[in-house]
Order: sequence, then structure tokens, then C-alpha cells
Amino acid sequence: MQKIRIGTRESRLAIVQAELVAEYIRCSCKGKEPKLVAMKTTGDRILERTLDQVGGKGLFVKELEHSLREGSCDIAVHSLKDVPMETTEDLPLLGVSAREDARDVLVLPKDTAILNSSLPLGTSSPRRVIQLRKLFPQMEIKSVRGNILTRLDKLDRGEYSALVLAAAGLKRLGLEERISRYFSVEEMLPAAGQGILAVQGRAGEDYGYLRGFFNENISFCVQAERSFVRTLNGGCSLPVAAYAVIDSKGILHLSGMYAEENSLQYQRYSISGRKEDAEILGKKLAEEVL
Repeated sequence: MQKIRIGTRESRLAIVQAELVAEYIRCSCKGKEPKLVAMKTTGDRILERTLDQVGGKGLFVKELEHSLREGSCDIAVHSLKDVPMETTEDLPLLGVSAREDARDVLVLPKDTAILNSSLPLGTSSPRRVIQLRKLFPQMEIKSVRGNILTRLDKLDRGEYSALVLAAAGLKRLGLEERISRYFSVEEMLPAAGQGILAVQGRAGEDYGYLRGFFNENISFCVQAERSFVRTLNGGCSLPVAAYAVIDSKGILHLSGMYAEENSLQYQRYSISGRKEDAEILGKKLAEEVL
């Protein structure tokens, strides 16, 4: 029996997400036995500052990539939106999962039905902040760090009026009942890759056993979304969003949002075309923005 060591962050959500890959291997890959290798990343340790102050979302993958290079794990599972737009040739993204609900949601404190406007809204995302200013112009918006359970604890202790989180994470944790309101993608455009898992491995190795876990249509959506953000040179500190869907005729529809740094205004853009041209469509839409 060949052991497949799966690198993951040690948060409860990351473990649940890595377990989705492990379960696929158990059920579909004869002769292979998955084993999770959990670790705390730099992004998990530094909580007193916002991500853009300490190096961006790449801090969530740094240690996992190191473990791949040194051989202590065979693959690593990430939330795709945490993966930098530029990846290294020696550690390629092998593929992506089907997409969970991509929307953002509003979460109120336990046993609360009304938003308390005297307390701040909690989010650590510049993309969310700028869109929330339009939706809730009178409310203070305050940074909140930590994993989902830590953030919910801060919310329930009365530090925030509400949190804005990704629906996907709450659903994967079995916390869907905490969702008070879903924001439509027209109200709040998601981050590129939101709701999608990415599997990373080492160049030159055979990962054919994972083929059935990957989703081809979502991979086209990912190409378009990440191409848009990458062309804009968008990082954690810039309010950038991208969301693509593919219709029944194979046409990819990409929406993008961009704001200048320190600006309170943002613009939305869209483009459609063949899904096979996903990379080109993302780049073309970004060039239109620029």
C-alpha cells in the first residue's frame, strides 16, 4: 500500500478540505492510502496585523510548499484563493476541485436577528471592504483575523455587529445555520478562486491517480479569474475580484472588479467567450481595465 501524504494547514476548515481529497483517494485509488500532514503556517501565526502588512496570502502556503520540496508530503491542498497568482515551475498546481458556493455571506452573533449598526462589521479583505462601503455606507468596517471558528468567537463575544465570510467555508464546516444573509455576486463579487480547492505537487511526478478529483470546467473558470487578477498585478492589498461561470453552450462569462489602492470607488467589467480561451479572456478584460 502506497502512502500519499497530504500537506494541509492545521485549521479545522483546512483539515476538512484536505479530507475531501483523502476520501477520494481512499475510494477511487486502489493501492494508495492517504495520510494528512497538518502544519501551522506563517499566515496562521501572525494575527495582530492585516495580511497585506505581512506579505499577503502567500503566507498560508509557504510552509506547505517547503514540505513538498523537502519531501515530507506528496501533495498539498489549498483554498485556491490563498494561492499566489504566480506559482513556481517546480511546484505546479495539479488541478482544482468542483466549486462550492462562491458567494460571500453575512453572519450575525448567535441569537441575533438585527444588525447592530453601533458595532463594526468584521472582514480582513480589501475586496470586501470596498464593496461593503457601498452596501453599508454608515457602518464602521474593522479588520478581523484568525480562522473561521476564532472569528465566530470574537463575533459572539460582542466585538463585531457581524462578519462577512465565504459561504463555502461555513458550509464545509457544517455551520450553514450561522448564515444570516447571502450576498448575490451582483452585490459582492467573490475573490478569484473562492470556493475552490487546489492540489499542488512536484514537477515531474505522476499524479494521474488524482485525475477524477479534478473538474475541467472549473479549471477554465480558474484560468480566466486568475489571468484577470495576475494581469492587473493584483495582490492581497488591492481590491480585486473575479468570478467566472460557464453556460450550457460552453461560453465562459467573466466578471471582474477593480479599484485603485486607497480609492473608495470601484468599477465592474465583464467579458464572454469560448471557455477554451479562458486565459486570453481574463487578460483581455484586465487590459480593458488598465
